[in-house]
Amino acid sequence: MSDTTATTSRWNALPLPAPLQAVERAIADLRRGSVIVLQGHGHALMVLAAEGATREGLARLRALSRNPPALTLTARRANLLNLTDNPAGTVRVSLGTEMTAETIRQMADPAASAPAGNLQPLAIARIDPDTDPGAAEGGAITLVKLARLLPAAIVAAVPRERLSYLSSWAANQDFLLVELDSVHDYRNAEARQLRRVGEARVPLEDAESTRIIAFRPPDGGHEHLAIVIGTPDPDEPVLTRVHSECFTGDLLGSLRCDCGDQLRGAVKAIAAAGSGIILYMAHEGRGIGLVNKLRAYELQDQGHDTIDANVQLGFDADERYYLPAAEMLRQLGFERVRLLTNNPAKVAALAEWGIEVTERVPHSFPSNRHNETYLSTKQQRAGHIL
Repeated sequence: MSDTTATTSRWNALPLPAPLQAVERAIADLRRGSVIVLQGHGHALMVLAAEGATREGLARLRALSRNPPALTLTARRANLLNLTDNPAGTVRVSLGTEMTAETIRQMADPAASAPAGNLQPLAIARIDPDTDPGAAEGGAITLVKLARLLPAAIVAAVPRERLSYLSSWAANQDFLLVELDSVHDYRNAEARQLRRVGEARVPLEDAESTRIIAFRPPDGGHEHLAIVIGTPDPDEPVLTRVHSECFTGDLLGSLRCDCGDQLRGAVKAIAAAGSGIILYMAHEGRGIGLVNKLRAYELQDQGHDTIDANVQLGFDADERYYLPAAEMLRQLGFERVRLLTNNPAKVAALAEWGIEVTERVPHSFPSNRHNETYLSTKQQRAGHIL
C-alpha cells in the first residue's frame, strides 16, 4: 500500500461526524462569560473560561459544586508559572477562597501576570499533569481554544447525585450541556462537513480570471475560501498555496510578518503559471485567533520570539489544522498539488490527510527591519526553508 493510499484510507476510516451545534453553542456561551456543563466518562464539569472569571461566577460555582473550583491550565503555561516541571498536557490547580477573579486572570494571561512568586499563596490542593486527551479538563481547554480564548478554564465538578438527572438540572440552571466526545471530535466533524456555500467571479489586479469559492460547515463554524485562478487541470498536480488569514499582514500591510507578501506573491506566481488555487484558511495567528495574536505581539515587544510568545500564552507553537484544506481540495477535484511553501510541516500535514504533494515550490520574500527576527525564528526554530 502506498503512503497516499494509506493516508486516504485513514481519512476514510474516521468516525462519522458528531453534531456540531452543541459545540458551537458552547463556544458562544464561553465567549460571553457563561458557564457550560461538559459531560463524559461518568462525570460532569461546570466550565467557565478564565477570561470570564468574576467574583459572582466563582461564588456560584462553589455553591453548585459544594467543592472549591479549580483552574485548569495547559502544562506549558503552568510550567512558566513554576507550578510544574512537566510542560506536557494539562494541570489542575485547586482554588482556595482567597483566589480572586483578578488573580485567576493574572495566571491565565502573561500580559497581566505579576511574577509567579507574587501569586502566592495559591492554596494548591494538587497539581496533576494530565496527559490523557480524553480527560474532562483537557476537553475544557480544547473548548476555550476553539473559542479563541486564552487556554485556561475554571472547572467545578457537578455533584454525583445530580448525574442521574443531569440534563434537567443543567437546563434548570440555564447551563448548556455538551458531550466531551463531541468536543474532541469537533475539528474533524467541522472539516468533514464543509460544503460549498457560495462563489463568485472576482477579478484581481494580478489575476483577472479568478473565482472565490466559500466553504462552511452546515451548523456554522469557520468559513474558509478557495481562490481559484484560471482553470486548473484536475488531471495534473495543481499549483497551490495554503495561506492562513492574517488581518494585520494581508489587509493592513503590517511589516511584522511576511504574510501579505506571501499572499500577493502567490497570486502573481499562480497567474504567471496559468492556473492554480490559494486556500485562504481561517487560521489567524497560526490558529490562536486575532486577539491572542495581538497578545503575542505584546509579548514579542517584551523580547520573546514568535514561538515563545505563543507558548507564554499557553498555546502550542502552531495550532493550525489542515484537514479542512485537504477536504476543500478534494471537493474541488484535486488530490495532487505543487505546494507554494517554505514550511515542510505543511507538506507533511497535507500528506497526513491524503493529499499528495508532488513538489514543494519555494515561496520566500525579502525581509525588512521589522520582521528579520520573525523570519529568523521561522527558519531556525520552525524548520522553514528560507
